Parts: sequence; structure tokens; C-alpha cells
Amino acid sequence: MATHGQASFWAQANALLRKNLTYQRKNIWTNVRLVLVPLFLCLILLAIQLLFDSLMNSVSDKCGTNNDFQSTDCPIPNPPLLPPMLAIPQPKSRAVKANFFPYNDLPLESCRKTGTCPVTILFTGSNHSFGKALSGNIFGGSFAVNTSDLLPSLAHNVLAATQETGDNNYADPAISKDFPVYNIQPQCSPNSTWPLSFGQTKTAVKCVQGLSLWRNTSAAINDELFKGSWRGNPERLTNEIAAAYDLLSTDGKNFNVTIWYNSTNTDGSSGQRLVRVPRLISLISNAYLKFLKGPGTSILFQFVKEVPRHGSKSNTDIASLLGPLFFTWVVLLLFPVILTSLVYEKQERLRIIMKMHGLGDGPYWMISYAYFLTISFLYVVSLVIFGSAIGLKYFRINDYSIQFVFYFIFINLQIAFAFLVSLVFSKVKTVTVLAYILVFGSGLLGSSLFEELLESPSFPDIWILALELYPGFALYRGLYEFSQSAFRGNGMKWENVSEAGMNKLFIIMSVEWLVILIVAYQIDQVSSSGRSIFFCFKKSSSLSSPSTQRQSSDDGVLIDMEKPDVAQEREKVQQLRKEGSTGHAIVCDNLRKVYPGTDGNPKKLAVRGLYLDVPSGECFGMLGPNGAGKTSFINMMTGLLKPTSGTALVQGFDICKDMNKVYTSMGVCPQHDLLWETLTGREHLLFYGRLKNIKGSALTQAVEESLKSVSLFDGGVADKPAGKYSGGMKRRLSVAISLIGNPQVVYMDEPSTGLDPASRNNLWTVIQRAKQNTAIILTTHSMEEAEFLCDRLGIFVDGGLQCIGNPKELKGRYGGSYVFTMTTSSEHEEKVERMVQHISPNAKKVYHLAGTQKFEIPKQEVMIADLFSMVEKAKSKFTVFAWGLADTTLEDVFFKVATQAFSSS
Repeated sequence: MATHGQASFWAQANALLRKNLTYQRKNIWTNVRLVLVPLFLCLILLAIQLLFDSLMNSVSDKCGTNNDFQSTDCPIPNPPLLPPMLAIPQPKSRAVKANFFPYNDLPLESCRKTGTCPVTILFTGSNHSFGKALSGNIFGGSFAVNTSDLLPSLAHNVLAATQETGDNNYADPAISKDFPVYNIQPQCSPNSTWPLSFGQTKTAVKCVQGLSLWRNTSAAINDELFKGSWRGNPERLTNEIAAAYDLLSTDGKNFNVTIWYNSTNTDGSSGQRLVRVPRLISLISNAYLKFLKGPGTSILFQFVKEVPRHGSKSNTDIASLLGPLFFTWVVLLLFPVILTSLVYEKQERLRIIMKMHGLGDGPYWMISYAYFLTISFLYVVSLVIFGSAIGLKYFRINDYSIQFVFYFIFINLQIAFAFLVSLVFSKVKTVTVLAYILVFGSGLLGSSLFEELLESPSFPDIWILALELYPGFALYRGLYEFSQSAFRGNGMKWENVSEAGMNKLFIIMSVEWLVILIVAYQIDQVSSSGRSIFFCFKKSSSLSSPSTQRQSSDDGVLIDMEKPDVAQEREKVQQLRKEGSTGHAIVCDNLRKVYPGTDGNPKKLAVRGLYLDVPSGECFGMLGPNGAGKTSFINMMTGLLKPTSGTALVQGFDICKDMNKVYTSMGVCPQHDLLWETLTGREHLLFYGRLKNIKGSALTQAVEESLKSVSLFDGGVADKPAGKYSGGMKRRLSVAISLIGNPQVVYMDEPSTGLDPASRNNLWTVIQRAKQNTAIILTTHSMEEAEFLCDRLGIFVDGGLQCIGNPKELKGRYGGSYVFTMTTSSEHEEKVERMVQHISPNAKKVYHLAGTQKFEIPKQEVMIADLFSMVEKAKSKFTVFAWGLADTTLEDVFFKVATQAFSSS
């Protein structure tokens, strides 16, 4: 098969796009269900809305007239006119003489028993005589009203109440048959009470004396007000002053007054209640007018009135009320989907296997980002369409173009944020839990904390902008502004975007989107190239040549480098590096990998200073026991692990610096099959073939030849999903993937694992044919496979090469003996041993059990004819049940080398 060169950016993007489209077509219903999630959630919201409306309709029958002012569900188009009143203390709480008051002008405490304690108002200012004159004009005369013109006549009286106000002026709790309304007069005659009617409500007006007292300083008033409250009284008794005026510099030309009043509820809390301050202002203003113009001058304060309102049914758009929390959760549900998809490819190593076959970072990011953007766009568009279709004002009233800009910027920010977070995690379960915590936590924190901060006038705007740097809060802010606009009924338009703060939000999200995307891409490129993210802060280590005798490892263990074949390989590599030759496909120069110690365990040397040269057209086999470091070596060569020190050149490219270039000429058959379960064998090969820049009919032909070579073409197997393949079929497909496109370097980690003998022999033929123009490094536990496929072998033990050479050389070097076996009765064992020692004094007995003995006999000491003669002689003297003579096998060599290595370590 001809080499097709490196695939261009757009060829790689086309390959990944076609693969993704195929994959998504087979998972179409998953995507459909995802896009339909907003419809389902909007239907839930509609059901809640309909239920709420039905409850409101049942309440609307109770409104009847506008007299039910206490019902917040009823409309009040014409609020009542209510007389303004003062807030005065309860009779038992009014100020009297006490030991903590130094003043003698207060009434005696005995008035509390008769309920005749006056209402005290304090005065101070810079002009005592002027202040006394004004305080004398505060209270009116005797109570008199005209029932036909009630409110104007009541305005001449100073009305007061001991009941607290409500949170509006639609109804005054003081106007009730259960409580009296007080009229403040300079003097009250006994039992001064008058009946009064306000509409349908009948009440009583009761006289209370008003007492105006002068204090010399405002500090004295402040002290008296404080001590008169229960907070300043150690006995927790109240001695309350109704109000106080500081006339300051008020005179005949200047009116400058400060008013003290009590804004605290009787339970000590500060709630959302109206304060009866307007009447206090009216009293001092009229007193000043009377002083200037005479007693007949006044400005009547006739009534207070609330603004008309619709019934609350018109303001019960559930989407507007629940929008910030509900739709924050709805939109953020995309975050776990995107994040788990990215981490799944990382966990299953699908991303790295694609990179190993030539897929660059640029095409991967572009196609993956475009896919997530498409899904996210369809998701939010369906949300807006479904919400508008079912009549939610949250979507209908707010300008659609503003919604489009907001959602478009945010979904891009969300995708970029998911890419950044995915670089930190490698387990789907962990990241799924984290993602859903962020989803629900963002909504709950937004509604319980962030919304409070938005509504707080004292919280600095700069901190609001800082909090919006977190994407969840940025989303909540935008949805909150949409809900407020919809709730008010005017909707958000472009002319009030700045007023709502959305313009700053757009800028923050746009800048953050670009910054996060660039940072995530750069971090991904650095980490995927085999370098640490903090490589700029690390000192570069020089690749100095080791000594010709011994090399010290990181843990202090000395590695013997004196074996001739290993030393020769090292010298060859050093010569190649010195000459700068790049003609060899793979050159490993002092490649080492050390795993750091954990939980008190020492660090582990997986690969100890490996020197290796593999030219093109050679299949190099790595043999070794489990844990010898073979897979660590393969993982370093394929970019899964970074070398601790040393390096390797693949087609002249350094695996520590140019791993992305190495990937373009590489094929990999990993130890574990990395396949998409829903893609067929043909679709896998089409994808990887396109990554190898094979196009058109050449691609079709290459795929069919690959399928046929690994026996996956006939019987419709090629078009079955890989998830339905047996273990052996998956293994054959992995081998076919590694060889498609005729890569210059191929790594095969135990390629024939799980195959039956026929399939294994067929696979060996495929590999044998492929190595003609390719350098192959193969790890295996099968000596038969190693001897059949490999031009050279290296036995790897405890992280280092113990020997290297072709199979015949190794058997000749480490297996220069015959293995002689003979089985007799137990009483003749010594005779057999003496006969063997007679013909070969250096023979070594390696096995002995129940009459069966096995000897290693050096080839240089005997001839095969001597052994046959010895057997015939033995047969003539005693019974020989069985005997055999065998040459040394590769397995014997492996066992011998491994045993020697372990015994010397």
C-alpha cells in the first residue's frame, strides 16, 4: 500500500465530522430527547401556571366590591381616602416621671392606672422663645366634624393611633371597631369620646392630651428618647416619647427642622411597614405658618391614598416569578452533557487514540465545538419557541433579538468553560457529580444570595461584576433581568438594555468566553504534546551520555550495562545521535520512566535508561514478565506518558517536543481495544483511513483489503456495530486500524491476545506482510509469535534490556545445550545420572520427579550419536519407559535470562 502523506487540517476535520455524523445518526434519539427537554420543562411550568390560575379564579368571586381591601388578590381601581394620623405609644407606655429621667415636667406614673397619660412631643432649638411659640400651635382645639364633608373637617383635628401601620395605604389597621382613634388636644374633658363612621366601618374617636416639652439640646432629647425605649431601660419598661422636633436655626425667615420618630415595630424588628411621618411634617409646617400669618392660616392635610392597582391575578405569571431559578437550571442542564462527553473520550482514551493516528488538536476542537454549539443552539431555540408557544410572557414580552444575543453568548461561554473543566478531570463519575452540583448549586445560590445582592442598593456594583465572572451567576443575572421586565409588563427592549445592566453583562460574558477558550486550548496543546503545563518553570535536563561501565538510577540502584549485546546497542544509538542520522525509524536515547512513590512506598523505576534502534522494515519484539515495564515503554512512545528523562526520536521527531508530528506517521494497536461501540468495523476503518489522507476509491479499496486481511469482511461482520464483536474480532479490528494507511511506525501491545490459533496465524501473516516498509515494535507473551514475527528480540526485565538479538542468536548465546529427558523406575535413577555424567561431566540436572529426570548437556561436550549410544546401553541393562532429546527453545532462553536477572537484582 502506498504512503499517502500527512492529512491536511481540513482533511482531518472532514474525517472527524463524518465520523461524528455517523455516530450521532446512530444516537439520534438521544439528541432528540435532549432537545425536547425544554418542551417537557415548559409543560411543567404551564401546568403550574394553570393550577395557579384556577386557584386565583376561585378567589376572584370573593372580591365582589372594592371594600375587601385586605385581600391582595382583588383589584383596587379606586383606593379609599384615609385621614392622616400620628403614631403614638400605648397608654401604659407613655412617658412619665422615672428615676432614669432627670426631668420634672413629665406626668406622674399614676396616670397609667387611669389611662390618662398624655402624648409627649419634645422640642429643642437655638431660640427658646421662638420654639415655645411654635409648640403652642401644634395641637388643635376640641373635636368637631362635619359628616357630610368628613375628610376636610377631620383635617382640622390631630388624629393619632396606637396600632402599627400596614405595608400599604389601601387600609389602615387603626380604623376598626375594635380600636379607638385618638384626637390630640391641649386638654381633655372626662370621657371625651365621639362615634365616627368611615364608609362601612364604625369606630370611636377618643381624646388624649398632647404635651409639648422643651429641652435645651438635641443631645438631651436623644438621651431621653433612647432611655425611654425598652432597649435603654434596664428594667425593660418603656417610657416612650411620641416624637421630637429640633428647630435648629428656624426663625421668621428660615424654616429648618429635624424630626425624630420611631420606625421600629413593637416586636423590636424593622419590617416593611409604612411610617406615620407625613402628619408630623404637616403639624410643624402649619405651626410655622400660624406663627407667621396668624392663627387663621393653615394648609389642610386631608387624606392619604394608595396608587390604584390591578388584581394580583394579572401579576401571577409563574415564569416571570420563577424564571431566574427555573431557567437557570434548564439552561445549565447542558453543562453536564457537554462535560461528560468530553471526559468520556478522555477516560476511554478515544481522544488519544485519534491523536495517535494523526488527528490534530485544531480539527478536534473545531468539530467538537461546532457539534456542542449546534446542540446547545437547538436546545435554547426550542426553549424559547416552546415557551412562547404555550404563552409564557417571560419569552413573549422580552425582545427576541436580546434573548438571542444573551443565549448565544452564554452557550458559547458554557462550552468553553466545559472544555476548560474537562482538562482537570479524567473520570466520568466524578465529573458528573461535580457538574450537577454546579447546576443546582448555581440556581440555589443565585436565588438565595446573588438575587439579594442585586436588589441591595448598598452592595457595590463592582462586586456584582466580579461575581458575574462565574458563568452560573452571569446566567442568573440575565434571566433575573428578563423576569423583572416581564413581571413589570413592559418587557426588555434595546433602549433599556443599559438601564438593566445587560450591556455590561454582554461584555463580561463575551470577553470571558474568548479568554477561557484560548486558555483551555493552550493548556490542552501543552499537555497533549507531552509537556507539563508548568514546563516554563522547569529546568531543562541535558541528555548526557552514561558511563561505559555503570549508570546510577534515580533510587541509587546500579544497572549493569556490561552485557555485550546491550552495550553494543547503546554504542550504536550514541553514534547515531552523534552523527545526527535520522534514517532509522525509532531511536531511543537513555529513555527512562520513574513513577513517584505514594503512601510511603518508594518510587518505581519502570524503564531504566533504554537505548534502542529500530530501522524501517524491522519488527522488534519485546519479551518480559508482567510488570517488566514494556507497557510503560509503549505508553511513552505513543504519548500517553511523559519520559522522566532521556528521549526518543521517531522519524527524526523528538517525542518530548514534537509529539504532534510523531502522531502523523504512527499506527497503534493498544493493549486494550479503544473502539466506539455503535460504529461498525467498516466505519472505524473509514475514519482512520481518512486521517491517513486516503481518499476516494483508494479509501474504499484500502478498507476492504484491511477487513479481508483480518477476516472481518465476509458474513456482514464489517457492518455490525463493534459493540457486538467478540473479543477476538475487536482485537483483529484494532490491528487493522493500526496498519491502515501504511504508517511508518507501528506499536503493537500484545496484538494476538484472545485469538484462536487459526485467527492468530492469519494475523501473523498480515503483520509479516506489513513490516516490509514499516518499523514495528511488538510486545508479546507468546514465544511462538515472537519467533515467527520478530527480526530481533529484546528481553525486558525490571525496567531494563537484559539481552538483544535475533532469535537464533539468543538461543545460541543463552541456550547452548541439549535437554535430555529419561523416565525409568526409581531404583535406576542413580544409574541414569552416572551414565549422563560419564559422557558429559558438566551436565546439569534441572528436573527430577518419580523416576523422570531432565538434564542440560552442553553441546560442545557431546555428539548426538553419543547420546543415542548411551540410551541403547541403558535399555540393555534396565527398563527405560521413555526418553527424549530436544534443542533449547526461545522459552528456555527467556526463562534463563529472566531468572538470572532476578537473581542478580
